[in-house]
Amino acid sequence: MQDRIRRLFYAMIDFDRGQPDLIQHFTKVHSYASLIAATEEIDPHTAEVLEAAALVHDIGIPLCNRKYGSHSGPLQEKEGPPLARQLLTEVGGFTEAEIVRVCTLVGEHHTLSPVDGIDHQILLEADFLVNCFAHGHDHDTLMHTWKHVFATASGKRVFGMMFGLEEPETGN
Repeated sequence: MQDRIRRLFYAMIDFDRGQPDLIQHFTKVHSYASLIAATEEIDPHTAEVLEAAALVHDIGIPLCNRKYGSHSGPLQEKEGPPLARQLLTEVGGFTEAEIVRVCTLVGEHHTLSPVDGIDHQILLEADFLVNCFAHGHDHDTLMHTWKHVFATASGKRVFGMMFGLEEPETGN
């Protein structure tokens, strides 16, 4: 694991100290994002920035819960980027362009359209892999998600295997 990603990983564990559910979530999202990026043969730099975004994607949840009593997607997308910027700056080793991209991804990680890059798509897929299991979605919801959210071959493969699904009809 790259040194700056390792430092960021520990910084996020510390940021979410005492909240193992949040730590477990971002750890799983990071793992799936890394797997999908490697399988899709994403260039190493984009993959590393994606890994950083996967680690911090839900950084706004504690603040949203305190401030609004909710951590809905739009609230996370609003409050998360400034916190991500601060943490990435404190950890160090990230360029301004990388910080901007991570913050953009944090600010759109619940936005399904438009998807503005393969890193955004993979982050969506990794987050859905974890959330669909955590929320115990029914078969119809899983099939809809598989058909309408997943675009990468490896993300579709993992989702189908995870939930024991047959390939959805593509329909025109």
